Amino acid sequence: MGKNRLAAAAAAFSVLGLALAGCSPEERPGPEQSVASLAEGLSRLDVTGNEFAGSTVEAVNGMLEYEVAGMNINPSVTVAKIDEVSSNEAVATLKYVWDVNASPEDFSYETTVTLERGPDTGWQTRFRSTTVHPDLLPGQRLVRKASPPPRADILGAGGSVLMRHWPVWRVGLDKSVLGAHEYASSVFYLSLYLGLDADALAAKVQAAGPDAFVDVVTVRQDKVSPAFETDIATIPGAAALAERRVLAPSPGFAAALLGSVGPATEEMAADGPLAKGDLAGLSGLQGEYDSQLRGSDAVTVRILDSDNSASAPLFEAPSEPGTALQTTLDPGIQSRADAVLADSPGASLVAVQPSTGNVLAVAGGTGTDGTQPALLGEYSLGTGFEPVNALARLRSGGSGAADAAALSAAAQSLGLGITSGLGTQAFYGAVQNGSDGAQQAGALAGGEVLASPLAAAVAAATVARGELVSPVLVLNTEEPGGEGAGTPPSGTDAAPAISAEEATSLRSALRANVADAVDGDAVGALQSVSGGPVLAAAGTAETDGEKAGFGWVTAVQGDVALAVFVQGSSTDSAALAAAFLEGLAG
Repeated sequence: MGKNRLAAAAAAFSVLGLALAGCSPEERPGPEQSVASLAEGLSRLDVTGNEFAGSTVEAVNGMLEYEVAGMNINPSVTVAKIDEVSSNEAVATLKYVWDVNASPEDFSYETTVTLERGPDTGWQTRFRSTTVHPDLLPGQRLVRKASPPPRADILGAGGSVLMRHWPVWRVGLDKSVLGAHEYASSVFYLSLYLGLDADALAAKVQAAGPDAFVDVVTVRQDKVSPAFETDIATIPGAAALAERRVLAPSPGFAAALLGSVGPATEEMAADGPLAKGDLAGLSGLQGEYDSQLRGSDAVTVRILDSDNSASAPLFEAPSEPGTALQTTLDPGIQSRADAVLADSPGASLVAVQPSTGNVLAVAGGTGTDGTQPALLGEYSLGTGFEPVNALARLRSGGSGAADAAALSAAAQSLGLGITSGLGTQAFYGAVQNGSDGAQQAGALAGGEVLASPLAAAVAAATVARGELVSPVLVLNTEEPGGEGAGTPPSGTDAAPAISAEEATSLRSALRANVADAVDGDAVGALQSVSGGPVLAAAGTAETDGEKAGFGWVTAVQGDVALAVFVQGSSTDSAALAAAFLEGLAG
């Protein structure tokens, strides 16, 4: 807007005290607001609210949708400059930036658009194909072709592969090429070849539509014979389609922790380089570290004519492979944890290596809120978390007169409430201090000690090692949104470290729990575990003052510390812990 127009407008207002109705041309509003509104509408690919010369909003939105539908992403459009050709005409320069992939390089350019003053003194846009791109002719459209690189691996201990973008065969039955009388025969031979339940597959095929491609199974190409595709094709209607899928060693392997990969949703594609349908991490570590694992697509942008003939590339960018995510999970130990919990819905198990702090296994499903209780559950330790209580008593000279502050300090000495560079979000535990005697008594009974299975396993690992253990899960990146290792809760002072004498005393007490267990003791199940001596503590938390909500056990054997939480009793937890350790010993 020119200085003369601003001065005239200010003078008219101050003298007349009226709106600018009936002003001279110099006093009429300039095109700035209209151009800004146009740029905003182009950025969201919906120009509703703008006015157009010789056209309607509906027609322009239809043109815009056609011209950029092949991009599959929205541009960022800003105003570079505005030149007023006359009092009734202006030319705006718009800058387009398309975030076409995850690399720093964007597809960007400038284009111009003409605006004309309308009969009501407002500004109308003369929308043309060149409003979208300076080289775009009527009937043409922009098309972005993206070719993603193979997704990077998630690795475990020793560089073992936990999840990889594997070539697979997607096996299915195409009902559209079969007569109804052929279903049974194809189902029989396909089930026989693949070792599947024929009755279950028959029911699935019958339930599908007459032209459906019924998915039967997906198998890794490296796990079947070279003749697999040919063999499948000999069965009428059956086909093996070559695809790539991100898979773990088995369907349930650390499923809640590692997460899943699938087509990006419309919401995921709204604010970044992803287009709806692109392969992306949807949950777990795959979701948290999606950009690192996904890398950057190879991208080409061209102009396509109505007959689909393509121009020379307007923009090209090579692919950039993602970076593997290195974790501490031990495949054998993780598999054992998954197997032990397979028939125990609601149970969680975390195993930590005391000597290193490495998290060896995280097992259990997701909670009703979609989070993983093994790392994020906030459980009361109920009938008393013996290591914390025992350490507080030791520091009070064995008098048993420790207060809530002493209990909190003992808990911190064992790692409860101390955040670490784990590599993913977790609840590290807490002790809720209170000033009244009733709350302090509850804390000393363990009722105010809160922990996740991870936090309880870390406490057990700290006792075993004799010094604070800072757990780590992801090795080659910083923890998203987390604090550094060994960070006490905000607003508190660091607790004194556990001493060698204190650790020895605690280990003796936890060993005696198992060695001296009698019939009916929860930890009795751990007496018969093969291998070295087992140290353990167990308890039960009540949810309503009468009924046990869940049971827990922490245990140490050799260089493995673990915690098990179940919806049930501590006896159930101990039985799962015993089965887990026995499997490792075997």
